[in-house]
Amino acid sequence: MNLLFQQALFNNIWFIMKETLRLHPPVPFLIPHKAETEVEMCSYVVPKSAQVLVNVWAMGRDSSVWQNPTSFMPERFLESEIDVKGRYFELIPFGAGRRICPGLPLAHRMVHLMLASLLYTFNWKLAHDLKPEDIDMTEKFGIALHKSEPLLAVPIKV
Repeated sequence: MNLLFQQALFNNIWFIMKETLRLHPPVPFLIPHKAETEVEMCSYVVPKSAQVLVNVWAMGRDSSVWQNPTSFMPERFLESEIDVKGRYFELIPFGAGRRICPGLPLAHRMVHLMLASLLYTFNWKLAHDLKPEDIDMTEKFGIALHKSEPLLAVPIKV
């Protein structure tokens, strides 16, 4: 595989990963925070010592930030500097600041490589003659997000 192809594949995988993490973050709420002082945000007053939950799931579907927020469009990241490392608050599936997920460096190095190797090594088909438009993308809320109906995909050796 030549270097240009590898770089293009790496970039495309990261666009897909960012879009997936935007629509389906690993956890719907970040670790609870405690307000150190009373603060006003968006005309709401958050009292001192209040427990604050950050709804990452809703942030990824905010129409004031994302155009067509419920559509899966990895190309939205083509000309964007937004990453998942906690610097851009539009997309913080791993949190940000001192309480960022300790698994972020591992995820950043490994997830795209594992996905790329699966995509490069296998062709995929849906089980039970299911069509892509019939896949149920609803989620069950809990500590972590899970699909209501598990995805069954069959790998076919290339």
